[in-house]
Amino acid sequence: MTTLKDVAQHVGVSISTVSRVVNNEATRSVNPETRRKIWDAVTELGYQPNKWARQLVKGGQAAPSAATRVGCIVAVTQNKYNHPYFSGILEGIEKGLVDNGYELTYVQTGDDLRNPALLHRILHENAADGLILVEGLEPETYETLRRSVPYLVGVDVSDPGIPRVTYDRVEAAKAAVRHLLEQGHKRIAFIGGPGLSQDVEKEKRYRGYREALREAELDVRPEWVLNSNWDVEASYQLTKELLQSDKEKPTAIFAASDMMAISAMRAANECGLRIPDDIAFVGLDNIELSAYSSPPLTTVHIPKFEIGSIAAKTLIDYIQGKYPIPVKISVPFELKIRQSSLSGPKA
Repeated sequence: MTTLKDVAQHVGVSISTVSRVVNNEATRSVNPETRRKIWDAVTELGYQPNKWARQLVKGGQAAPSAATRVGCIVAVTQNKYNHPYFSGILEGIEKGLVDNGYELTYVQTGDDLRNPALLHRILHENAADGLILVEGLEPETYETLRRSVPYLVGVDVSDPGIPRVTYDRVEAAKAAVRHLLEQGHKRIAFIGGPGLSQDVEKEKRYRGYREALREAELDVRPEWVLNSNWDVEASYQLTKELLQSDKEKPTAIFAASDMMAISAMRAANECGLRIPDDIAFVGLDNIELSAYSSPPLTTVHIPKFEIGSIAAKTLIDYIQGKYPIPVKISVPFELKIRQSSLSGPKA
């Protein structure tokens, strides 16, 4: 069965762009040539938009059949649907829905929902029977969705009032830092960003870093906590500034995502440092690129596809009344040790 993702890959655009075209959304413009290519791909690949979307294209006002429309909101502001972490979750969500006879009818981001017209369309004109929320949203927007959508499932969302699929981010970060400690490192820096609170110290991966150091009776050094706001370029620049400074430097860096770790590794290389002999790196996510960085990046594997697939099945079970109370499903993580961290003891 052809999916939105298949059409997006065929044309070379994002899933959200395909979603907007096949659902006839006018809140954001799509280049006419791109729109034509998408409909050509829909015909060529045999993709079948849901019945309601086809009626909209024809100018009709037919309502969707019960419990068949599922939307997804992804709280990501950078790289959109080419994001190496979120795209894996989205793929799992779509496959999980398709395998159970459902369809992912639209994908939007947290930034998209700041557009009042689009938010109104999602809640009223293009209303879904169920919604999967991947990570958090601003409290006001989240409460609006929760009041308006009959069935809501969260991926790494803190609300205990809805079914959730998650992994233990604090323990995953601790596993990464403990590995560096076991390699003999005592001067370990952190690269990450804030959560919705906009406070890095409340972010779970930072908390894991801090707890691992404290358990080893080591202090957190504020000058080694780099807030890149989850931006790859900022991670590169901040790491370069740290490694070029005249102050004492870390011998290892834990980055809260692989993309930030890889950009920081480039900064270390440009500063003339050898990895892992002069400085070691560990990331978190295990995106595909991490095995092909130079050297290959030690990271914590998060089962992204499985998280998405489980979230889809959880939503379907929720819609079908199989969960009388909200459930929390926690998936395991696994440390993947590669060459970027295998070094001798450091003073």
